Amino acid sequence: MLLDADDSQLVLVDYQTRLMPAIFESEMVIANAVRLARMAQALQVPVWGTEQTPDKLGPNVDAVRIAIEAAGGRTLVKTHFSAVADGLADWLRPPARKSVQSDQARSNARSLPKHLQRPQPEEETGPNTIVIAGCEAHVCLMQTALDLLEEEFEVWVVTDACSSRSERNRDAAFDRLAGNGAELVTTEMVAFEWLRTAEHPVFKEVLGWVK
Repeated sequence: MLLDADDSQLVLVDYQTRLMPAIFESEMVIANAVRLARMAQALQVPVWGTEQTPDKLGPNVDAVRIAIEAAGGRTLVKTHFSAVADGLADWLRPPARKSVQSDQARSNARSLPKHLQRPQPEEETGPNTIVIAGCEAHVCLMQTALDLLEEEFEVWVVTDACSSRSERNRDAAFDRLAGNGAELVTTEMVAFEWLRTAEHPVFKEVLGWVK
């Protein structure tokens, strides 16, 4: 199973100014988060951010914040470690559109012979694949990803755009996420799976970001 850009959304979790200096390999992690947001923008993948109590941990670092905004994304301010508890799933799964037909009209339509019935429009649910990365991997990133799995999203964790204050905590998070059904990928995996072909119109642009 490969990632499909048309069925993906990107979530970037808590790359905050007062947190990142303590994060293992923070420069690489921030750079990959920015690459993901730029690739998502180029491929028209929706982008979302989160910030944990920004009055205490500060906003997301400038590079990540600017990349999210450039992609037309929004940032959810949260107090729970899992962003789902503060409404992230509602952002990722827009309300289904109501049919233009009334309930009575649909009831009448179903009373017709099958060959005269018009097919009912499907409800819009939005892309179901969540590509997610962030900090700390063993706290906010992991709890958000596990809750998204509970909400029946497909969750793909971008490992080289995630970290914690220690490698041990980061790696323990990856083990637990994989054991619960998340796919573990890298930034380059995401790039080339979203593209699928060197003939893609933005291939050269994306290639320049990952090389």
